[in-house]
Amino acid sequence: MGDKKKLLLLDGHALAYRAYHAIPPLTTPEGEPSNATFGFANILLKAIADVQPDYVIATFDSGRTFRHETYDQYKATRAQTPDDLRPQLARIYQLVDTLGIPVLVKEGYEADDLLGTLAAQASAQGLETVIATGDSDTFQLISDDVRVLYPQRTVGDTKLYDREAVRERYHGLTPEQLVDYKALVGDPSDNIPGVSGIGDKTATKLLQQYGSLEGIYAHLDEITPARTRAALEQGRQAAEMSRNLVRIVREVPDVRLDTQSGTWGH
Repeated sequence: MGDKKKLLLLDGHALAYRAYHAIPPLTTPEGEPSNATFGFANILLKAIADVQPDYVIATFDSGRTFRHETYDQYKATRAQTPDDLRPQLARIYQLVDTLGIPVLVKEGYEADDLLGTLAAQASAQGLETVIATGDSDTFQLISDDVRVLYPQRTVGDTKLYDREAVRERYHGLTPEQLVDYKALVGDPSDNIPGVSGIGDKTATKLLQQYGSLEGIYAHLDEITPARTRAALEQGRQAAEMSRNLVRIVREVPDVRLDTQSGTWGH
């Protein structure tokens, strides 16, 4: 990894929300809300200082996606964007533009899908990628060439997740298994159902033993206790749908990594 050029990918909306909730309300002398903008700037500049990237690209969500078409209750429990965050998102776009960082948005897809696509292309081009985000869904993208810079308790406190850090956090599971893990346990923040009756410990144990969702269902008749087997039987369709919702797309159409536009001088 050491001699490779580095690409820093920014998960724009996730970082903006993280900053907004982590910093108490602030306003400019003119009364404009600024806590999210201030926090985002701190996160961005610290990430650049820590990673020392050769290229930087920011991605943002576009609104409704193919996931909403698949499951109309996707993210249905999420609160509306707070009124004092809306103008700050515009400021954050302005900040990113002023720093000369290209912004990528794709209708029908989430920022995560753009991150996954760009990271896959970067790996194919021999680059090392660091994804700065507040969304643990991106842990599934971690590989030998891709790591995730993830916030801890305070805005400026981050941890760089690699394969080993994922194994430590998820009791031995690999990044590749996290999609199946969330297919089983669901994700309340995105209103993804998972399998009713299957919790964190059971999902982890099943994946440790059988490796994948396919492996679990291939050995369904030997799974005990009976209530776990019954839950898996009844929830098979929900598990498969949940996996499709959770899995990050790595081949978004018409998205190409352009390192020249994302060149960052340091």
